[in-house]
Amino acid sequence: MFAIAAGLSVANVYYAQPLLDALALEFGIADASIGIVVTATQVGCALALVFVVPLGDLIDRRRLILVQLACLVLVLAGVALSPSPSWMLVGMLAVGLLGTAMTQGLIAYAASVAAPTERGSVVGAAQSGVVIGLLLARTVSGSVADLAGWRAVFGTAGVLAVLMWAVLYCVLPVVSKAGTSKAGGSKATGLNTAAASCCELASGASLRASPMASASPPVAARLGYLALITSTFSLIARDRVLQTRGMLALLMFAAFNIFWTALVLPLSALPYSLSHSQVGAFGLVGVIGALAAARAGHWADRGAGQRTTGIALGLMLLSWLLMAGMAHSLWWLVIGIVLLDLGGQAIHVTNQSMIFSAQCGDAHSRMVAGYMLFYAVGSGLGAIASTTVFAVAGWMGVCVLGAGVTLIALAFWAITLPRDARVG
Repeated sequence: MFAIAAGLSVANVYYAQPLLDALALEFGIADASIGIVVTATQVGCALALVFVVPLGDLIDRRRLILVQLACLVLVLAGVALSPSPSWMLVGMLAVGLLGTAMTQGLIAYAASVAAPTERGSVVGAAQSGVVIGLLLARTVSGSVADLAGWRAVFGTAGVLAVLMWAVLYCVLPVVSKAGTSKAGGSKATGLNTAAASCCELASGASLRASPMASASPPVAARLGYLALITSTFSLIARDRVLQTRGMLALLMFAAFNIFWTALVLPLSALPYSLSHSQVGAFGLVGVIGALAAARAGHWADRGAGQRTTGIALGLMLLSWLLMAGMAHSLWWLVIGIVLLDLGGQAIHVTNQSMIFSAQCGDAHSRMVAGYMLFYAVGSGLGAIASTTVFAVAGWMGVCVLGAGVTLIALAFWAITLPRDARVG
């Protein structure tokens, strides 16, 4: 359940990637600058990680998730009706904020209710849902855009968000103060009530824990909102595992977004001239790699996190060499995508398993927020760098950039290996 919900949530952040050429055409944005659309979503991600995700350690996670989802419905409708580039970019920023807040809140929730010996496996399952969601988002987005245009993509996403709100209201577990959980909650108060709660959150009224808020752990409950936000950065400053795994995440997601942001540009042009559906279908190829990496959390639980990381980085580096041969055959691209997503997913799951193992449960939301801040920075930088390099040096330049970033990540892992070998 957590995996499905997280996958649907994160998909909203990635629907735009196969549509960059259509967005550039409609709003008159140059190809070299269209990466700003993806960067806007990553700015939203960063804002969510700093100001929203840590709230899961302070207030009822169930209520918080439902409020965020109701707000997401409104934002998706706004993007679908965008009359100008600025409106669209602000909307994408909000989509990034709310989609990320929900996704990471669900992962932290899953980690907090899992047994310590199973945490890596639970996080791995939830994270597999996330990666599959973001990859299939490209396929769904491209198909819907070919049928009804890019605006229909976000309109359809809004409808799916309404349906997900209803399902989560009924089945999302509520954990009692004693630590046990049960499905569902109190009587439905409707989508309007949850949407209205957005204003309460903005004013701070909702920062008071609800009577059923087990998701408000004892330590975090004693912190005020500003102290909670500050404590996220304190975790980053003092936790060596979070620092090293976060930097690996920054470099890995930069490489990941370098590829996926630029992919639509060569494939939609001559000699390929692929449709949005065909470009999005490459996301299905990535699912193979994501599924293959699902055991990474299991390996991390058994002390093989560092070995898994090294092998995964090697696979990512190899993937760039293969994808550079796209001009000779698209099969090289297909094989490269499988390896890129396999390596990236394995690193991501291993990272989260290791940082969760290094901290007690009352800081899980803040650990996720701190870790994913590295992700947001890397993703944003990778997106804007990708389209800029493509405009100057084409697909080969993109592959050189991606391989260079991956090589830096491999060197960083090797240099820091003795430092946190005690947990890997």
